[in-house]
Amino acid sequence: MPNVLLRGLDAATLSRLRADARRRGISVNRLIVETLQRERPGAEQHDDLDALAGRWSKAEGDAFAAAVAPFSEIDPTLWAAQPKAAYRVPRRRARRR
Repeated sequence: MPNVLLRGLDAATLSRLRADARRRGISVNRLIVETLQRERPGAEQHDDLDALAGRWSKAEGDAFAAAVAPFSEIDPTLWAAQPKAAYRVPRRRARRR
């Protein structure tokens, strides 16, 4: 396994690293390796809800669906209150060459 030399690390940062490593019961080297692997993983990671898929009971899924159902409804009075020009996108004219 290759080695890396870390230069220019200030004393305060090194002190925090040592305290974190001591608190977790690992070496400073292990802490740095784990941090780098977590921050720059080899495989692409997503911060989404995939880990929750399939974990809810039927009742929990139904309760969630009922709770978010109002978000799919459009209130026409909100659109009627705005003049059409407020949300119309102007056309661009074609350039003559």
